[in-house]
Amino acid sequence: MLTMIFACDMNNAIGKNGDLPWRQPTDLKHFKQITLGGTIVMGRKTWESLPGKLPDREHLVMTRSNRDDVETITYEGVLELSKKREIFIIGGGEIYNLFLPHTQKIHRTIIHCKVEDADTFAPEINSEIFKVSDSNMVEKSARDEYDMTFELLERI
Repeated sequence: MLTMIFACDMNNAIGKNGDLPWRQPTDLKHFKQITLGGTIVMGRKTWESLPGKLPDREHLVMTRSNRDDVETITYEGVLELSKKREIFIIGGGEIYNLFLPHTQKIHRTIIHCKVEDADTFAPEINSEIFKVSDSNMVEKSARDEYDMTFELLERI
């Protein structure tokens, strides 16, 4: 099964200048809780934006170049692997768009802000294809910049 997970602003922005455009430790904890022990798939730019491998997760990177710092995988390889186990698609924008037609669940965090000059966006989610099955508004903690809403969307 393919599952996407991302945080976006009120306009679907997910990135700016190769980084997250906010500091939301509560959302990072949520991301960790969902993906821990799983397999995460990302594009090269997302891989390079990470501080290194995230603990207790299998990392697979989609890239056109050979890498010796992380295991790589093809689009077809991801689809094949998703028949055997849950795969978490964690970005970036191009990778989300590529796998949206095959995705069964989406963990979306809506960060209650609007990012100026964002350069990366999550795909538009069609409400005729996905329904919100769970939604939880969370006020920002002392370390977060913004309030947020955690949503689970499932393919109808």
